[in-house]
Amino acid sequence: MGTTTSLDTVRIPLEGAHLVGDLGVPRTASALIVFAHGSGSSRHSTRNLWVADQLRRHGLATLLLDLLTADEDRRDQITRELRFDIPLLARRLTGATEWVAQNEQTCDMTVGFFGASTGAAAALIAAARMPERVGAVVSRGGRPDLARRDLGAVRAPTLLIVGGRDEVVLGMNEEAKALMMCPVELAVVPGATHLFEEPGALDRVAALAADWFCAHLGCAHDEVGP
Repeated sequence: MGTTTSLDTVRIPLEGAHLVGDLGVPRTASALIVFAHGSGSSRHSTRNLWVADQLRRHGLATLLLDLLTADEDRRDQITRELRFDIPLLARRLTGATEWVAQNEQTCDMTVGFFGASTGAAAALIAAARMPERVGAVVSRGGRPDLARRDLGAVRAPTLLIVGGRDEVVLGMNEEAKALMMCPVELAVVPGATHLFEEPGALDRVAALAADWFCAHLGCAHDEVGP
């Protein structure tokens, strides 16, 4: 069952282009979670939509964001190049976070990042570059190895969530954790593969993310429902 929070489509002007996102703001939200999706995905990802819905139930605002324009995404579906252009994605995420700071609905909110796959690398780089703006990061099946040079500069408390059967990515996250200087934890979801498609796996991801963001950003809880 979804929350009663409506989603508003927003257009964010950046680098001569416009990014499109879906913004959901519970009534008394004081923190906003910006989603950076993974390679080949979009803001319509059923997995991120589910996690975002659960976060709004905890009173957290969410911004599901496409870091590529529609034209770029069509080109990327053929070339598969832009999804791995982590510096570009990080710049876009940084610019979107600056927009959040100027938007009337969100300007007073603390910000967290939820990154998946390659989007997690962009989230970690953006967090390293905006320590005063980003209060927490959660990575789902992330590729922190693609942000290796910036890991030591991340100051936001970071939670790395990995499936227990996603062995290669688990190893990457273990190595990344050792390089990070901020408060960081690695949470392994037993039996889960990279996309967390197993029964109950994504529920566990959402619960871990909600607990992390609430601990480090605060939650209003006004939208919690059955």
